[in-house]
Amino acid sequence: MSATETPAGNVDMKLEVDIIPVSDVDRSKKFYEGLGWRLDADDAPLAGLRIVQFTPPGSGASVTFGTGLTNAAPGSSEGGLTVSDIEAAHAELVGRGIDASDVWHGPPFPAEARQPGPDPGRTSYGSFFSFTDPDGNTWLVQEITTRLPGRVDAAGTAFASTADLAGATYDIDGGQQLIQRQAARGVDHGVPGYIRHPSSGGHPGGRG
Repeated sequence: MSATETPAGNVDMKLEVDIIPVSDVDRSKKFYEGLGWRLDADDAPLAGLRIVQFTPPGSGASVTFGTGLTNAAPGSSEGGLTVSDIEAAHAELVGRGIDASDVWHGPPFPAEARQPGPDPGRTSYGSFFSFTDPDGNTWLVQEITTRLPGRVDAAGTAFASTADLAGATYDIDGGQQLIQRQAARGVDHGVPGYIRHPSSGGHPGGRG
C-alpha cells in the first residue's frame, strides 16, 4: 500500500438521501409536512422530473420522492427512524393526526413476537412503533438512548429534543439507492443534498 492509499474501512460514508416511491407527489408532500419534517426542496428542473426533499428533525439524512426518480412500486419502501423518547415521539405524531401504531417492545419482526407497551426497563434499542405514509411506505420508529460501542461517534448522538423523530435514518430496503454527498456545490447553507439529474446541469449526488 502506498502512502497515498487509504486503508479499507477508514473512509467515512454517510447516508445522505433515501428515495421513496409515491403515487401522488402533492399528497405525499402534504403528509410529510404534517410530520413536521423540514421541506428542503421542491424542484422540477425538466419535463417529467420533480424532486421533493424532506429532512426529519435532527437527521443528517433526507428523504426524497417525486416523479422520474424510481421505478419501485409506491408503498414498497421500508425505513427506520430513531428517537430518544419513544412515548414523546409517539404522542407528538398522534397529536399531529398521524395514524401510528401502538408502542411495543421485543423483536420488531415477526409481528407476532411484539409485546405491548414500551420496554419495561426502557432498554436502548428495545421499544418501537410504526406508521405509514398515504402510499403505505412504512416507517419503523425505535428508541435509542445509548448507542452500542463503535456504532457512532458519541458527539453525534445528541437530539435537539425528545420529540425529534430522527437522530439518524437508515435504509432497510435493499432496492433503495444510497446517494453519496457531493462536495462543494456553491455556498454551503447546511441543507442536506438532494438528487440532481445529469441532464439538468447538475450531477447525481447531494447539495450541501
